[in-house]
Amino acid sequence: MSTINRTTVSDLRGAARLAVDATLGITTLVEKMHHTIQLVHPPLGASRAESTRGLTGLIYRSIRGTTRVIGKGLDAGLIPVAALLPEGAPTEARNAWVSAINGVYGDHLERTANPLAIEMSFLHESDSVDPECPGDVVQDASGKVLLAIHGLCLNEQHWARDGHHRIAQVAEATGHTIVQLRYNSGRSIDANGRSLAVMLEALLERWPVPVTQLAIVGHSMGGLVARSAIHHGATAGHSWRARLRKLFSLGSPHHGAPLERGGNRLDYVMELSPYVAPFTSLGKARSAGITDLRYGSITDVGPEAVPLPDDVECYALAATLGKRRGLVADRLIGDGLVPLDSALGRHPDSGRTLAIPKSRQWIGYEMGHLDLLGRPEVYSQLEQWLR
Repeated sequence: MSTINRTTVSDLRGAARLAVDATLGITTLVEKMHHTIQLVHPPLGASRAESTRGLTGLIYRSIRGTTRVIGKGLDAGLIPVAALLPEGAPTEARNAWVSAINGVYGDHLERTANPLAIEMSFLHESDSVDPECPGDVVQDASGKVLLAIHGLCLNEQHWARDGHHRIAQVAEATGHTIVQLRYNSGRSIDANGRSLAVMLEALLERWPVPVTQLAIVGHSMGGLVARSAIHHGATAGHSWRARLRKLFSLGSPHHGAPLERGGNRLDYVMELSPYVAPFTSLGKARSAGITDLRYGSITDVGPEAVPLPDDVECYALAATLGKRRGLVADRLIGDGLVPLDSALGRHPDSGRTLAIPKSRQWIGYEMGHLDLLGRPEVYSQLEQWLR
């Protein structure tokens, strides 16, 4: 039987805050729908959804006010309870659903100081590593470091699949010390890249032995976060940039993902009808991290063309659900989430094509997006390139 601990209460506080925020959002949506239905105008055109007035408006304001009071009271009541409970180690199941929530609403969680918001951290063999004193956790450190960065809605435990932790095995086989990144994948890629650049500077400067080589492996969004960190590290003149030798991206949407672009177009179409437009607020609630995947944006200025670093060997591992190369399999289906061209950095505009030599490209067939995390042939290729 599980014991209630501080983590449990903290999660309850976070969930309660999300419930309050959701109630407020739905109340506002219903009020706008109410106002729209009262109007007489054609079903197409710009939305005129506004707040209601008079007695109706008072009722909606009362609902919101009561919800806020209840939410603040519940939160305040749980804080002293948590202080009386023992610390608790989060379970894999808990980490999985918290990571998923962060992927979808992470920027909102951070903005509202929700206890569920994940703080960026390094881990080694499941233990948290303080960048200011990594030697407290990392024993027998190598001068070669391999950093693994997970993708959207995932976390560091997703590198271990089917009872195998192949990325750790590759690190050991090639003489690297493995470090994994845990981060709020709902924050913008630019924000996560900036944070990672600063933390890497501290980590490698205080590494137990002099670092001679750094390699980064990023799955999906993780590859974009790595590129953003490299960009910001170079701009800030960080010393860790000179130690970076190799960058591997596994199914990273360097030029975006069609699903997010489709979601954005749906929002636009829905806004054409005043009766449906209020519901676009639900679709637009998706995180900044998700919307960055529309075009693979790695900086805060949007989908600008940021070239790969000239002083780093860059590799791309991509997957396709098809049995062989083909127009539909490559451009439309890809690995189910990311088209093959996007994962390999290819673009119709030559100015935006990433210069990844064919000798540093690898394609897995009859393989899905998440399969890239667990298939042995992926790690066999990684090990070969790392050697």
